[in-house]
Amino acid sequence: MLNSLSGRFLILTVAFVMLAEVLIFVPSIARFRQDFLQNRLERAQIASLALLADDMLATDLETELLENAGVYNVVLRRDEVRQLMLSSPIPGQIGQSYDLRQASPWILMRDALLRFFMSENEVIRVIGEPVKEAGLLIEVTMDSQPLRMAMIDYGARILLLSLVISIITAFFLFLAVRAILVRPIRGVVDYMQRYARAPEDVRGIITPNSGVTELREAEEALQMLQRQLTQALRQRERLAQLGGAVAKVSHDLRNILTSAQLFTDRIETSEDPLVRRMAPKLVNSITRAVSLCESTLAFGRAEEPSPMLTMVRLHMVAEDVVASERLALGEGAIEIVNEVPETLSARADPEQLFRVVMNLVRNARQALEATGQAGLVAVSGHETEADWVIEVRDTGPGLPLKARENLFTPFQGGVRKGGSGLGLAISAELVRGHGGALVLKDSGPSGTAFEIRLPKGGETF
Repeated sequence: MLNSLSGRFLILTVAFVMLAEVLIFVPSIARFRQDFLQNRLERAQIASLALLADDMLATDLETELLENAGVYNVVLRRDEVRQLMLSSPIPGQIGQSYDLRQASPWILMRDALLRFFMSENEVIRVIGEPVKEAGLLIEVTMDSQPLRMAMIDYGARILLLSLVISIITAFFLFLAVRAILVRPIRGVVDYMQRYARAPEDVRGIITPNSGVTELREAEEALQMLQRQLTQALRQRERLAQLGGAVAKVSHDLRNILTSAQLFTDRIETSEDPLVRRMAPKLVNSITRAVSLCESTLAFGRAEEPSPMLTMVRLHMVAEDVVASERLALGEGAIEIVNEVPETLSARADPEQLFRVVMNLVRNARQALEATGQAGLVAVSGHETEADWVIEVRDTGPGLPLKARENLFTPFQGGVRKGGSGLGLAISAELVRGHGGALVLKDSGPSGTAFEIRLPKGGETF
């Protein structure tokens, strides 16, 4: 209960009410002390009236008047004459004198605190103004212990009353918080849990009904989020079903095309000039169709496993890629070079990094081959304070504007005619698995450059 929102409100309310009472405790005690001493002065003045009515009083009666007033003697100044009205033996020396006529609030609070915490009894002198303008001043002597005991009793009653008020206030605030905040929040949590159990069930979508502005805004935001998520889940389910169907079609189509590819081998040996002239085009078309089917099946398989990160020498990875691609070079003046420093190492999965670099280099080589002109494909690398960077650049014609807009989108970012665009999409996904990013650095008439950025720290891009 204490860890709940309403429980903490309860504790805070009690604490703040008690703090407020502590802040007013000193002024209250000072006021009580002043009223107590003023009352003693008034009682002493009333006792002295008996002497004014009768100049001679019996000793017993005078003692009784002083005991009723709670003082040892009474001095009254009238007409500039200081007169001892009532007196009795004082048990000791006067320890402190207090003048109530011109005492400031700070002095009253200081004297009250000192008296409150002083346990020893002492005789004190109190000076004040008589009531009803019965003289210039009145002065009494008295014990301090009755004053201190009265102050302690008054302080205890104040603290007890404050505790009762704080408990009652906290209880009603507890009920109010539960009704206004906790119950609506719990309702939102119930909706979230119900929706999490069955996100496809629209009955789990919250209906905003809170009267509190902030809670209603939260409910409306949650409702919008749930609707968007439900729609996304439905779309994902449909795409999954469509993907399964496409995978089956691609699998069967690949088998059919493979058989057709075998027949084209025989067609190429035909003596018919027209057949011999059309056969290469047919072979290329079937080869592209088979490649598309294989790429689609690869993309539709289970997600890539998490990369096994280790320190990899980037020069060796680039050298393997360059060596493989050089074997695929036909006749022409295309050059593939490895410019990665031999000492440069990075934290990565060597197999997945090889696939990414291979895809970029192969795309660059094929782009250059399509132009039929000489060109250069270079793999380089360097490091910054935050990243390891691998760059693959070429001197080709650059990427078309349409290809740049959907460069890393499956089936939309293809650059070559007949390409599926899956290569760059898969490469970008592999680099993201490393916490990095695959970005197009530059593309224009002078060539294209891609960057693979692998973070050194734990941050992701």
